[in-house]
Amino acid sequence: MNKIRVRTADWQQDNAELRRIREAVFVAEQQVPPELEWDADDQSAVHFLALEGDYPVGTARLLADGTIGRVSVLKDWRGLKVGDALMQAVIREAETRQLTPQKLSAQVHAAAFYERMGFRVVSEEFLEAGIPHVDMVREAAEQLG
Repeated sequence: MNKIRVRTADWQQDNAELRRIREAVFVAEQQVPPELEWDADDQSAVHFLALEGDYPVGTARLLADGTIGRVSVLKDWRGLKVGDALMQAVIREAETRQLTPQKLSAQVHAAAFYERMGFRVVSEEFLEAGIPHVDMVREAAEQLG
């Protein structure tokens, strides 16, 4: 396996790849209705693509208020630190833009992953698109691996 690298993506130019990954993970795999997956925030968000070689395998987005979302990694690349690389890139960008705290709504099964990235749970469990979630916050800049 090649080393995973993450780059910022352009919503217009990289739209097909961003959509391919999010549709595979959220719409097909997790049964999120397409009308909930796609929203007006995509136009203004900073998007990220994780690539193995030249092949995009993961994505995430950062909103102007410090909210991180749509973190998704294609099934065959999970467990290979793609999510770590994505989150480290998004957090670095948020810190560069002085967006503190960083916030996200995590699927409950992924909360421990985000805790490793310095986030803490700040809500009770709730359903979003029929999937259990918790709100999480990352307050201060911490050194990431």
